[in-house]
Amino acid sequence: MTTYSRIGITVKSDLSEKDEMLKSILSIIKKAGAHAHVDMPRVKGLKSAKGVPEFTCTEDIDLLLVLGGDGTILRSVRELQNFSVPILTINRGNIGFLAEMNAEEVPELLPKFLRGEGVIDERSVLRVVAKRKSKILADCFVLNEAVISQGSIARLFDLKTMVNGEPLTTFRADGLILATPTGSTAYTLAAGGPIVDPHLSAIILTPINPHSFSQKPIVLPGDHKVVVEVLTKENKFGGVEVSLTLDGQMYVTLQRHDIITATINAHTVKFLRGRKETFYTTLRTKLKWGERPEE
Repeated sequence: MTTYSRIGITVKSDLSEKDEMLKSILSIIKKAGAHAHVDMPRVKGLKSAKGVPEFTCTEDIDLLLVLGGDGTILRSVRELQNFSVPILTINRGNIGFLAEMNAEEVPELLPKFLRGEGVIDERSVLRVVAKRKSKILADCFVLNEAVISQGSIARLFDLKTMVNGEPLTTFRADGLILATPTGSTAYTLAAGGPIVDPHLSAIILTPINPHSFSQKPIVLPGDHKVVVEVLTKENKFGGVEVSLTLDGQMYVTLQRHDIITATINAHTVKFLRGRKETFYTTLRTKLKWGERPEE
C-alpha cells in the first residue's frame, strides 16, 4: 500500500539518459500501486512518457519527484502552486547539495518513500516582489536568495534598506544578497555571509563588497519585512546597470527608485527525506567541516 498515490515527475530539461531514468522510475511507481503524472514540456518526445498523463499544477499530485541537480530543485520550488505537496529529489546534477538520493539508490529507496518511510524536512522560502511605481516587475518565491547587483561597469551604488518601515542603512556596495537560511550555504557564504541553521525562520542580508567596513551581514527574524530601494546615479557611462537575480535563474533589470520587497512566506517547502539529519551532519558531509587540510 502506497502513502502517495499520485506522483508528479519533473526532470532537468537537458538531462542525459533521461528516457532510461524515467522508464525505471515509472516502473517502480506502477509496481508500488501508485499513478505517475509527468511534467510534459520537459519529457516531451520521450518514448517512456508516451501515454503517461500530464500534471499541469501541483494541485493534481500528492508528491513531486524532481530528477536533476540543485538548479532543477530551485526551479521546481519556484513553480510550486501548492506548498503542502512534498518534494522528493534525485540527484543527477553536479552538486546535489539539496538532493536526497542519487540515481543509483532509486531502485532501493523509492519504493520505501512511496510506502511512507520518510520524514518531512521543512524549509522557509522568501517571497520577493520587485516594483517600478505601480508596475510589478517580478513576484516569485526563492529557496536560496535574491541578489541585487551592478552590471558590466564596476561602480558602487546605493541601496536604501528599510526593515519593518524603519531605516536600517543605505548600503554602498557592489550589491546586496537577501537570503534564506537554506541559502546561507550558497552564494551568500561566498560573499562572507554567516552560516545559518536552515530550520530557522530568518532573512539574511549580506552586502557585496561594501564600501564601509561597518556594513556587515545581518540576520533578521523571519517575521520582518525588508524593503530595498535602488539608488543609482547618472555618470558619463549613462548610469550603473543593476539587476535582480532570483535563485540564480531569473533575471530582472532594475532602474533608479525601483523597490524590492522581501518577506518569508507563510508556508514552508516540504522535502521528503530518508532520515532527519542534523545540520551539523550536513556541514561535515557537504561542506567538509572537520576534515584536516592535506599536508
